Amino acid sequence: MPSWYALLLALLALAPMVTAWAEAPSPPPNADPAFPFAREIEAFAKDNAAQPPVPDATLFLGSSSIRLWDIAGSFANISTVNRGFGGASTSDVLRHYARLLPPAKPRSIVIYVGENDLAAGANPDKVADDVLTLLRRLRADYPRAAIAFLSLKPSPIRWTLQPKMAAVNGILAEKAKAERFTYLDVGSVLLAPDGLPDASLFRPDGLHMNAQGYQRWTRLVDAWLDSVDPKRKRGGKAS
Repeated sequence: MPSWYALLLALLALAPMVTAWAEAPSPPPNADPAFPFAREIEAFAKDNAAQPPVPDATLFLGSSSIRLWDIAGSFANISTVNRGFGGASTSDVLRHYARLLPPAKPRSIVIYVGENDLAAGANPDKVADDVLTLLRRLRADYPRAAIAFLSLKPSPIRWTLQPKMAAVNGILAEKAKAERFTYLDVGSVLLAPDGLPDASLFRPDGLHMNAQGYQRWTRLVDAWLDSVDPKRKRGGKAS
């Protein structure tokens, strides 16, 4: 057998192995555990380091509905800390929990999270369990703080998720007393008379609220803060 013919046969035998190697998927890169929130989490850490601790503040914690809220302007008569980061799920908040907390213990805590979990495909029971895990952790760390969970809100673009949101809200409302937090219904104030989300209260994306929508949330949260802190005065910071 000619040497060139033997070489050809050997190359043909190796061809399937070469093809399989070329088509094999490359291993995934090591993911940054902070991705995609690295910058936001780093900013919170820098803020904690640069600013003096604010005692007895109200901590606002959660996803973009918290981040986009003009917390300082809406609650100008109290000290506040905004720890909202866009697109966050409950598991994201739990993952970065220690880096989200302010240096000084908050007087009260307002939480909005869980909506993005449902949008990503999580079932209502799982979402409620994760939110309760977060609430229990906050209660253990801050036994004297007043804690409010804001109900998952209706929005035009996520209206198809409303039955699942209602299921999560129902579970959390039922657990509120036993778990020592307040369940605040902030969804009904965003509905039009026909029972659908009032588009005039949302930004053009149909998901995030505009200033008018946030005004309705502010009134509800402001009333809750008054109810849990009778000494709070509207003309100045709580004593």
